Amino acid sequence: MRASIASLNYRSVDFPFLLITLILVAFGLVMVFSASYYSSISMNDTPFYYLIRDGIWVFGGLVLMCAGICIDYRVYKKIAPYLMLFIVLSLVAVLLVGITINGAKRWLGVGPVTFMPGEWTKPALILFIAWFMGERPGRARSFFLGVLPVLLITGLCAFLIIRQPNLSTAITVCGIAVAMLLVAGMRWLYVWITAALGVGGLASIILYMQDSFWYTRMTNFIDPFKDMYGEGYQVAQSLLALGSGGLTGLGLGKSVQKSLYLPEPQNDFILAIIGEELGFIGIMGLVALYCLFIWRGIHIALNAPDQYGLLLASGVVIMVAIQVILNIAVVTASMPATGINLPFISYGGNGTIIFMFSAGVLLNISRQKPEPGGITL
Repeated sequence: MRASIASLNYRSVDFPFLLITLILVAFGLVMVFSASYYSSISMNDTPFYYLIRDGIWVFGGLVLMCAGICIDYRVYKKIAPYLMLFIVLSLVAVLLVGITINGAKRWLGVGPVTFMPGEWTKPALILFIAWFMGERPGRARSFFLGVLPVLLITGLCAFLIIRQPNLSTAITVCGIAVAMLLVAGMRWLYVWITAALGVGGLASIILYMQDSFWYTRMTNFIDPFKDMYGEGYQVAQSLLALGSGGLTGLGLGKSVQKSLYLPEPQNDFILAIIGEELGFIGIMGLVALYCLFIWRGIHIALNAPDQYGLLLASGVVIMVAIQVILNIAVVTASMPATGINLPFISYGGNGTIIFMFSAGVLLNISRQKPEPGGITL
């Protein structure tokens, strides 16, 4: 590894991308403290419990981001298939011996240290697809030699994640795979076939499984106030928070819904607290930051030294973009309520580390000059 680091033809990192990432992380720390203030006092007798833990994870994320900046991204080629195998085995282990919290079995852990294989499936899949497609440019044009192996592995991971149950992560994993295949050169015909299968699956749930858990989860967002003290409670409280914030918000720290009305407001529904305290303007400012992040990420991908770098950078940008879109959709009752965190903002160690390390990998790609001959798709 020392040799690979020393042999790099470095240029300066993409400073706008670095600055945007750090602003998002700093804003996330502030909002986690604000959103968790009352729930932290209620559960831990101190308002600083979640802030301290989040700060520790951010510090760890900064260390890993620096590592990602310094380590040649090509090193990950060597571990990509083995990491994918490890994640699949971990997903199986979760179903067998995983930790159950709030009815969901998503964690492996020893003592206070926990590991979410579902969350780590996303970066592992990005590395795997970038390696698989980067090894032979044009492989994505072949269904049996390129597209089918990726879809089979993605489908297996998605199935195991849904069994936890964790629909949002499964959707994200599938979205990342399809989008990366498109970047690699997959034909649109395969996209439409995949979309038709997905629509068929949703239709079967709606038409033939009306007494099932999945039917309830997938339809209660249409009118969360119909069962606002049951399945629709969290989404209803989120809409109340957004409505209370209006254009300019109630002011930082002045949210009402975080006062033990909205459950765990520092997690997946932190955007509702942002909307209540900072208003529509605050949310639009945050969305603008994400758009800048995605823009600079695309810029890094297009200037990557090789196809592997292009696919790796694209995968990270796609992962962030999908999670932002899904989180906003859930918080605004535009899709079924599923647990998906807001990148760089929501409280959570696995997510914080994954996104910050991924940003470091993009910055490493941005440091390296393109090789002669350019990128072949």
